[in-house]
Amino acid sequence: MELVAFDLDGTLLNRHQRLSDYTLETLDRLKSAGVFYTVATGRTHFAAMACIKEHQFPNWQIFKNGVEWWDPQQNQYRHRNLLSQSHIFDLLSSFEENDITPFIFCLEEDGSHRVYHSPLQGHLSDHIANELGNHKNMSLHPLSELTHNARITNISAMGQPEFIDKIIKDSQEHSHLTAYSGGGIYHPDAYWLDIHHSNVCKGSALMELKAEIGAERLIVFGDGDNDLSMFSASDEAFATDNALIHVKEAATNVIGHHDEDGVARYLRKRYNL
Repeated sequence: MELVAFDLDGTLLNRHQRLSDYTLETLDRLKSAGVFYTVATGRTHFAAMACIKEHQFPNWQIFKNGVEWWDPQQNQYRHRNLLSQSHIFDLLSSFEENDITPFIFCLEEDGSHRVYHSPLQGHLSDHIANELGNHKNMSLHPLSELTHNARITNISAMGQPEFIDKIIKDSQEHSHLTAYSGGGIYHPDAYWLDIHHSNVCKGSALMELKAEIGAERLIVFGDGDNDLSMFSASDEAFATDNALIHVKEAATNVIGHHDEDGVARYLRKRYNL
């Protein structure tokens, strides 16, 4: 049995952050063929829901680069390697110095999220706040209310690449933190940033899932830096044509563009769908 895992943005989703009709039909055929497949994304479960709502992914789903798992059959979460306020306290000054608003995602006992943030800095932060505010299981709060015993899944942000790069450099001084960034898929000046515990990644999460289901092979699809850990753990890794150059170089092969149903077209050929 093979475990097949898809990144979302820049890979399975099109430029509208949606699954195209062609991809939706392909996933339905993949399900009927009995292939075990899932998503492995840097998005939170809530942030991904709107993008993948038109297809019922049947198996454990991997979010926040492996920090957050969701089982749609049992309606339950797993969480790995959460952070505390002390883990991120020193790094928050870097966000302030670079005029980037951090959004700190915290897990509540009932499975909902509280997101804490400093004053909004520019239209990109406004965009994140508006998007997060539309989720019924997520609430926004001022950073001053973040408690010392908060269970932090990750820090997310958006900003211009030069400022995001400075925060990443500062985060590298903390061995317990891992930072990923990327951008230009939907807005040229909008680079995303995600920071979480260094003990977890897409690769480790998928290897755990692979062992759990007894799969013999791991096949993955991605386009960005946060996909490299699952590329290195996989038996075969496929980069979309829009992927970063070094991600393509790390792949087994390069397939079509994410906005031209590259993954779906490859799946139809591979599995004769």
